Amino acid sequence: MRKRRLWIVALAATLAAAPVGGTPARADGGLVAYWAMNEEPGSRYMYDSSGNGLHGNIGTEVVTGRSYGDGLGYGFGRLQPDTPPTHPQHLVGVADYAALDPDDRDYSVSLRIRTIYQFGNVVQKGQATAAGGSFKIQIPSGKVQCWFRGSAGQVLVTGPKPINDGNWHTVTCTRYGSGVALAIDGVMAASKAGPTGMISNAWPLSIGGKPSCDQVSVGCDYFAGDLDWVRIDAAGHDW
Repeated sequence: MRKRRLWIVALAATLAAAPVGGTPARADGGLVAYWAMNEEPGSRYMYDSSGNGLHGNIGTEVVTGRSYGDGLGYGFGRLQPDTPPTHPQHLVGVADYAALDPDDRDYSVSLRIRTIYQFGNVVQKGQATAAGGSFKIQIPSGKVQCWFRGSAGQVLVTGPKPINDGNWHTVTCTRYGSGVALAIDGVMAASKAGPTGMISNAWPLSIGGKPSCDQVSVGCDYFAGDLDWVRIDAAGHDW
């Protein structure tokens, strides 16, 4: 257990200390995917810089090549919650690769985010009732939540303070064998014990909201704000 917690803290600290707007250094464990989000304006293809080839498609409503003064990133406009029509072009999608499933590994999703809004699903693979389980990072009331659901149960962890202050924050959500942990700006912010088991589904990875929704019976929970990069690591996984 101690070794796993040390990995979580070390990963979060490494990412928080990375050069602003640059590529985070690789931490202990295996880098599964790294989307630097530094494509030029108008790009519709998101490149995975990890070397693993897990590239994605960028919806036409996503603003690419947005300059933050220290690099480029993506911008997601605000959409009215639970109000039709749906906006599938608001999303960035990565096809269902087996490598993106947590399976039964220690598994971490990290990102650099800036927003003034208080809702939205930022990153997810699968939804609430998806066969095989699911995970997501969301920000209800501006507070980061890490949610993992698998064969052994589900665990939800909520950050203690809102981060929708218009400043950049680095967030790391980690699922390990006996719980889930959340780190914000390199500091452990919250954790909760509880097994989740195997998580492996046939859904794409979605950035910016739900891929399957109608804004009536199922809200799309579209994210509004800026993203600088998104990264996935799996402890002990050697590419």
